[in-house]
Amino acid sequence: MVKLLWLVALACVAWRMYSGRWPWEKKRKVAGPSFEAAQARALLGVEAGADRREIVEAHRRRIAQVHPDRGGSSEQVHQANAARDLLLALLPVEG
Repeated sequence: MVKLLWLVALACVAWRMYSGRWPWEKKRKVAGPSFEAAQARALLGVEAGADRREIVEAHRRRIAQVHPDRGGSSEQVHQANAARDLLLALLPVEG
């Protein structure tokens, strides 16, 4: 009986590693990258064709607005950092 429980537990862990969710969890709908990118652009206030320099400058302006020393919160700083990282990751590789 103990061996069966270990096999079930191992199977659940393997399922989690393979699919990213536990077997008893429902499938989550994931928003596409375009929706997330649109939210990130709106947060930073940049256009769709913004280059690296524009994204970094917009991020600096946003951080200056929401920094905890200026009455903002660390949550807002984390959101601005995530938006910057996402938009920079979506830029085409120069080469």
